[in-house]
Order: sequence, then C-alpha cells, then structure tokens
Amino acid sequence: MASIKILIAEDDLNLRLGLSDLLTDEGYRVEAAVDGQQALQCFQADRPDLVLLDVMMPELSGYDVCRHIRQQDTTVPIIMLTAKNEEIDKVIGLELGADDYITKPFGLHELRARVKAMLRRSRRSDNDPTPQPDEFRFGDALVNRKRLEVLLDDRICRLTLRELTLLTFFHQHPGEILSRDVLLNHAWGIDYQGTTRTLDQHIAQLRKKVEPRPENPTVILTAHGVGYQYVGASED
Repeated sequence: MASIKILIAEDDLNLRLGLSDLLTDEGYRVEAAVDGQQALQCFQADRPDLVLLDVMMPELSGYDVCRHIRQQDTTVPIIMLTAKNEEIDKVIGLELGADDYITKPFGLHELRARVKAMLRRSRRSDNDPTPQPDEFRFGDALVNRKRLEVLLDDRICRLTLRELTLLTFFHQHPGEILSRDVLLNHAWGIDYQGTTRTLDQHIAQLRKKVEPRPENPTVILTAHGVGYQYVGASED
C-alpha cells in the first residue's frame, strides 16, 4: 500500500494534518497542499492515485482544481471535501468530474471507508481483463470508451470514468430494473458508505449527455423507490 499516493488539498491546518496522519497511518503515501495552486502543481509533478480536494481554498478553488485535473486525467478518483450542505454545490462538483463528496464535519471511519472503496474500484477498473468494445450505442448516443466521450446529435460530451462505468453496466443489463444498491456496489464498491443521492446526481448528469431531452428522460428511466432502468436497447 505504501506505493499508493494520495494528494490532500486542504487549507485548514488542523484538518490537513489530521487527514495526513490518518492516511499515513493507513499505509498510504501522502502529499498535502495548502491551496489550490499548490495542489495543481503537486498533481502535475507527482500524479497521485486519489485526490482529496477541499472546495473552498485560496488561489484556486477546489472546483477550479477539479476542472484542471480532469483536463489532464479522466480516471484518477477525486473526492470533494465541502463544508456546505447546499445541493447545488455538490452538483457543480459532479459536473466538473468529481467522483464523490464528503460534507464536513465527517467521521474518520467514513473517510477511511470512502477512500478504500474509491481506490478498490479504481484498481478493479484498471485490471479488468474483460474485453470491451471501443464504442457502443446507448439509445441514440454513441459512447467511445477509449476517448471517454459520448456523441449525441453532433454534440460531444466528455465522460468521467464513473459515468462510463455506469453507462457500461446499464448497457450490459438492458431492460433490467437495477436497484440503487446494485449500481452503487458496481460503480463505487461494496463498502461505499455514501448516500444514494450521489448516484442520483450522477444519473442526472448522465441524462444531460445521453438523453435527447434530459428533462423528459426516455433512455434511463427512474424506477421509483427502487433504482433505474435502461430502455434504449432496441435502438442499439
């Protein structure tokens, strides 16, 4: 585990030191940044395996850092740390490519579990021996796995690795009603301790990319009280 690198970007000294001590004790190699500019420099100099990114930081905000990271690396897991409870702040982070968020104050057990789940899922994706097509149809959209892109009506949108994982899983289970727990376990890992709201917000972002009219979805349907269903198989 010592080879696993985690970048912590947090301007609060006490929290930064606490997170560094916790993750170092877990066996990770930790690098800490005090502001957004330093975080981006650390990322570029020594690509980490996971990034813990505070939203409100000097120089560059966590949103800005997330955007820059995703322009360079579409696969590294990013967990946003936010003191805000407003829904819009979490949506913005996911739109920019964050994989998850944790709202302060949070428990150390929760953080530890989220980090492990994120890293486990990331390693499983890297080592998956199952051959996958470079492209596949998803309703009217064309998904390109290698470029992490989706083409719909001459409009190209970038995908995060988490979004691609969800699209691929839906595509492999056409017509099935997939529970939120099943989707969370597949895309985030079986020991993920976040809420199902993270999944719901990812689905909302996916609909903007694969649905002709996201406000009236016809490809990824909501199974109320259960989960979601991909119904675009007949157009594949």
